[in-house]
Amino acid sequence: MTIPGAASNRGVGTHTQPDTSTVEPVVCSFRVSVVLPAYNEAHGIAQVIQTIRTYLPDAEILVVNDSSSDDTAAQATAAGARVVSHATNRGNGAAVKTGLRYATGDVVLLMDADGQMDPIYIPDILGMLNEGYDMVVGARTSATKGGTRARRFGNSALDRLGSYLVEMPVHDLTSGYRAMRRTVILEFLHLLPNSYSYPTTSTLALAQAGYCVGFVPIIARERQGAAAARKCCAMASSLG
Repeated sequence: MTIPGAASNRGVGTHTQPDTSTVEPVVCSFRVSVVLPAYNEAHGIAQVIQTIRTYLPDAEILVVNDSSSDDTAAQATAAGARVVSHATNRGNGAAVKTGLRYATGDVVLLMDADGQMDPIYIPDILGMLNEGYDMVVGARTSATKGGTRARRFGNSALDRLGSYLVEMPVHDLTSGYRAMRRTVILEFLHLLPNSYSYPTTSTLALAQAGYCVGFVPIIARERQGAAAARKCCAMASSLG
């Protein structure tokens, strides 16, 4: 997939974990908060935090623990993240909204806590924010935009509908891998649902309001583990 005006991303075409010993920290003109909504991700969240930290050593990493039944909060705290916990399970979108409220950075980078989102794309996503964009979305290739042919077809159809509604090319309405200026997204916080459909709502709302929305092509990793299976079921339910 080629996206006009998108940053040329390093590492496209590889699914391997980057050698973090060679990673150059990202330098930005703004303060960054990385928000990780998490539910029962104790098994891998420490590694996710450590890898993000190699790219953004000075960023705030904020884990929103959505009332996990395991020790997600303890593992995240031990890895050096700031943790905010929900008293009850309120949904991925609600966790994102909590993160947006509690974040202290000028820019908020949203990523999953399950490691599906490759941090190798962080420099390109934040680079476009440096260029003046208000929101930048990691747009998955057509082959990695869904686990099944039906989901890939549905996501592509949704992108075409979104493009028609906002009168601009929309390349991945359902990708949660995105960064945005916090002051801008807070204008639309009341519109965002508590489910997995918040990426669609936020993209369309900003584009329709005239904000500058950009896309960086990425290759998504396959989801892993039991938490990922729950995530797929929740996404199917929210779209159904």
